Amino acid sequence: MKSLRDRMIKTSTQYLQGQAEKHRMNIELILSNPVAVAEHSDMMESLEKELGLMADYVDKLEMLDKYFK
Repeated sequence: MKSLRDRMIKTSTQYLQGQAEKHRMNIELILSNPVAVAEHSDMMESLEKELGLMADYVDKLEMLDKYFK
């Protein structure tokens, strides 16, 4: 049986990957179908926001992998 530490790392990894993927999909939607983000008048601002959110989760994944795996 895996230790609690291993299970926490695995669960955190899965969560962070899922969140990064969610924002990647939002970016794909903005790039391929700008009408999908109709409530946002500044498409570049929306894109930058999503990139920042995705980067946060990717950075956390990298930190988890580098220091705790």
